[in-house]
Amino acid sequence: MAIRIVDVTDETTFALLPPCADPGFDHRSCDYWEDADRGSKAARTSWLHAPEPAPAAARAKARNPFALDDDDEPTVNPFAPPTSRTAFNPFLDRDDEPVENPFAPRPAARPAVAAGAPPKLRLLARGLVVFGSYAKVLLEGDEPAAYVQFGPLSAYPRAMRTRELYRRLPDSPLPAVITCISTTADARGIGLASLLVADVCEDLARRGFSAVEVYPEAGARLEATSAAGPGFWERLGFQVAAPDERFPVLRLELS
Repeated sequence: MAIRIVDVTDETTFALLPPCADPGFDHRSCDYWEDADRGSKAARTSWLHAPEPAPAAARAKARNPFALDDDDEPTVNPFAPPTSRTAFNPFLDRDDEPVENPFAPRPAARPAVAAGAPPKLRLLARGLVVFGSYAKVLLEGDEPAAYVQFGPLSAYPRAMRTRELYRRLPDSPLPAVITCISTTADARGIGLASLLVADVCEDLARRGFSAVEVYPEAGARLEATSAAGPGFWERLGFQVAAPDERFPVLRLELS
C-alpha cells in the first residue's frame, strides 16, 4: 500500500491519530510530556471534544451595587492611569476611519486552531507559528498506522525535568526531542515506526536542529511506554548519551 506522512496541524489531521494498542491510553488525550507534574497518558473522553460553553447565567458577573447602570456614562477617574489611545492625526477629520497604507506589507495569516478545539490539539498547535507541527501521522493507504510527537525541548516540561537529572548531557545546542512513537497493533513489526522517525529527523534538521534526544523507559511493557524501548532507538542510530538502568537518554546527531 502507498505510505503517506501528514503533519497534525488542524482538526482534520488531528482526527487521523490512530488508537493506542492499549485502550487504557490515548494519544488524543495524553498530556504526559506537556505537564511535568500532573500529566497523564490515560484515555479521557472529555478531552476528545471541544469544551461546552458555560451557560449565560454562569458567565454573568455579580452586579456591583455601586457600579453605574448600563445606560449611564462612565465617570472619569482622575487617579486612573491614562489608557492607550491611537495617536492623534491632525490631517484626519474626527469622524474619518484610519486610511489604509497601500505600501505597507499585509500581516501574514498565522496558522492556528480554534479556541474551542480539543485540548490535545491545542497543545499540539502551540508551536505552529514559530516552530511548525508537533506531531505526524503515517497512513498506510487511507488507514492511520503510526503516530509520532516531537518538538523543541521547551515544549515538553517533563522532558526538561528528565534531562536535568543528567549533568553529562550537553547544554548547548539544546536538542529537539521525540516524546512519543507508536504503531497500531495491526501495523507492528513492518518498519513503519522507523520510517516515521526518519521523516521526523529529516524535518528537524531542516528546521535547524543539530541533535534529537529520546527518553525511553527500559523494561516497560510495550503498550505502556510512549517512547518505545532503548533497543528501538539504537537500531536507528541513536546512541546512549546518559546511561541509566530504567530511564536512559539516547541522542542522535543530525547532519
